[in-house]
Amino acid sequence: MNSYCDKWNLNPLKLPRHVGIVMDGNGRWATKRMLPRISGHHKGVERVQEITELCGNLGIEALTLFAFSDENWRRPEDEVGGIMGLLRWYIRKEHKRIVEKNVQFRVIGDRAKLSPDIIGLIENLEKNTEKNTGLHLCVALSYGAQREILRAVHKVINKVQNSELNIDEIDEKIFEDSLDTQGLPPLDMFIRTSGELRVSNFLLWQLAYAELFFDNILWPDFDSLKMVELLQMYSLRERRFGRTSEQLAEKTLNMALR
Repeated sequence: MNSYCDKWNLNPLKLPRHVGIVMDGNGRWATKRMLPRISGHHKGVERVQEITELCGNLGIEALTLFAFSDENWRRPEDEVGGIMGLLRWYIRKEHKRIVEKNVQFRVIGDRAKLSPDIIGLIENLEKNTEKNTGLHLCVALSYGAQREILRAVHKVINKVQNSELNIDEIDEKIFEDSLDTQGLPPLDMFIRTSGELRVSNFLLWQLAYAELFFDNILWPDFDSLKMVELLQMYSLRERRFGRTSEQLAEKTLNMALR
């Protein structure tokens, strides 16, 4: 048994393998406190550190965080610059801790729009953690799911054109292996903070069977207690994947009798 699961009264067998979070509300959190919007992003980074550590301790396999979307490039230049500066600071500051915590770090999205020094910091951290076996921390940066799907389509087409793949061989697995999230477990749980009720172009393919959770709390206030509350709610949901409740009960019984 996982001692951290015991601490939080969580059943490790009913935890999601992969959690995706839209970390929304940083700017509004700051505005409510008469602070510059970038102050909310600074506070949000503290929550990233806290929730990442919690998920790792609980044995969750993968955590994908929506940090900056394709559309976010349209925000005021000073805010975008502040967020990019914060990203540089975070990677430099957390590099050693991420390596030591056995976290495998990955960034998904369109890196072409990022500055060369940020790309270098990302690639260096990815390289230094690629053999780690703990939590997969996946940061969606300059990311949009529709473009991710288009990138995957292009990869598959190129394989067909290069005679590496026959059209008849294309299936869900082949396509998933061409997505940015290739190699990660299926997405089980989606969380969005700040009260917005939309997925905002985040992991559209991966969301197919995910359990959706929308909460009014702003991301800078999203702490371990709130995360555990949602994980407890997740554990109570019946995930049937097209089966009936009776079939699930029979499957569970058969597994227990083995």
